[in-house]
Amino acid sequence: MTIRVYNTLTKNKEPLEPVTPGKIGIYLCGPTVYKESHIGHMVGPVIFDTIKRFLAYSGYEVTWVVNITDVDDKLIGQMHERGISISEIAEEMTIDYLNNLRSLGVDQIDHMPKATEHIDGIIKFTQTLIDKGVAYPSGGDVLFDVTEDPGYGKLSNRRPEEQQGEGGEAASKKRNPGDFAVWKSAKPGEPAWDSPWGKGRPGWHIECSAMSKAILGETFDIHGGGLDLVFPHHENELAQSECCHGKPMVKYWLHNGLLRKGEAAGKIGGRTDREQGGGKMSRSAGAGGLADVIAAQGGERIRFFLLKTHYRSTVLYGEDGLTEAATALETFYRFFERFQKIAKQRFFNLPAPRRREAGEFDPGNDALLGAVHKLRASFLEKMDDDFNTGGAIADLFDLIRELNKYADHQKLEEVTDLKDAHIKSFVQATRVLRELSNILGLFRATPAQRGGASEGVVPKLMQLLIELRAEARTKKDFATGDKIRNTLTEAGITLEDRKGGATEWRIGGGT
Repeated sequence: MTIRVYNTLTKNKEPLEPVTPGKIGIYLCGPTVYKESHIGHMVGPVIFDTIKRFLAYSGYEVTWVVNITDVDDKLIGQMHERGISISEIAEEMTIDYLNNLRSLGVDQIDHMPKATEHIDGIIKFTQTLIDKGVAYPSGGDVLFDVTEDPGYGKLSNRRPEEQQGEGGEAASKKRNPGDFAVWKSAKPGEPAWDSPWGKGRPGWHIECSAMSKAILGETFDIHGGGLDLVFPHHENELAQSECCHGKPMVKYWLHNGLLRKGEAAGKIGGRTDREQGGGKMSRSAGAGGLADVIAAQGGERIRFFLLKTHYRSTVLYGEDGLTEAATALETFYRFFERFQKIAKQRFFNLPAPRRREAGEFDPGNDALLGAVHKLRASFLEKMDDDFNTGGAIADLFDLIRELNKYADHQKLEEVTDLKDAHIKSFVQATRVLRELSNILGLFRATPAQRGGASEGVVPKLMQLLIELRAEARTKKDFATGDKIRNTLTEAGITLEDRKGGATEWRIGGGT
């Protein structure tokens, strides 16, 4: 087993060799909590939640940090606009962010530090940069001198002279146009902390440098974030940290592709997205008010949608993609119903290995287990190769096809002896599906228990309609019974009458 990751710094795939054997530290840049989360905020957390699951499954002890930026120019703007304190805005929007993470099954984060909790460390960090001659005070600000760092630009492949910094008053304080703020002087009415350079607040980049160092150390394993953060944010983080500590900050820089609406040029929630009429996302469509989107679509559908593309690729967000994800998930949900009828137990209660070596098995001469064994190996090879969740999900579909084909061929619905060898093979093979889907954070609960409240209401309403239709048919009121079926068909819901009088429903066409 050798896990390989694509490193933005070297532009190559490299074997994953942790700083400390057996342990991996991950830092993912989190949100600036000034407005409600949009779906673009979920891309990194869903990906790195899955990465942590896979690394833990592979035997590593993983510490995952996601920061909260709770002091920033955007927050100050919202403070003036809404007339409430920055802390109130930050708390409100952090709760929104956490609720959305929970709905998408992101529950592997170990630390969520806030910038305002690390002011002392940020001040000490800044002073060290000044003492080393790579930062300088100027008019109440402290600025990083990009010309004093010979390695500046190595992450983004940009030279210092190519950078353009802020204009106006900020530019007048700089030695070089590309210098950036480590500490900012506060204007009247803005939140501020005492420092050797006067009252002020930290710059954006120094917050992450200080927090990652405080929790993960001066050199850690993986730093993640969207491609839009490579420059200037991650370039500046890297420069500050390596000049401060005199050693590499991060071994592997992992950057996920951005989420875009259709063919729109900008990322969702980004400046282009906000300014372009054709590509602009309304809150209900995903650019904000994500809780409403989750209530309508369900958290698992959104998570599946984000994982079915390789994390370094651009994801096109839209109704077609979500509908495709819903149809794909129905394939699995139908199988879970079938499994319960055959094995007389719920898929979601199946015990499954939580470690790679614990899931190894000898398929012997069993044809089904032999096919499943190969698909398990293929799935893990895909995940070993830079966390290719899209390829891994394709293997899950192949696994479902093998299971359904076996159930059809062996006529397992007709087998009543649960000790039958074919039933045992079927259960063992399905346990592999449970094992692998756990790695992706999928199928951890029944559909009615996931996502928004609507997912629990729909099954109850459907059961009521099924009962009303059955009652009408018992009374030989076939017109009413047919009307219920036909109306549901028009709405895209199929009723299936089974042997023994049971009726089942599903979204989409019948099988």
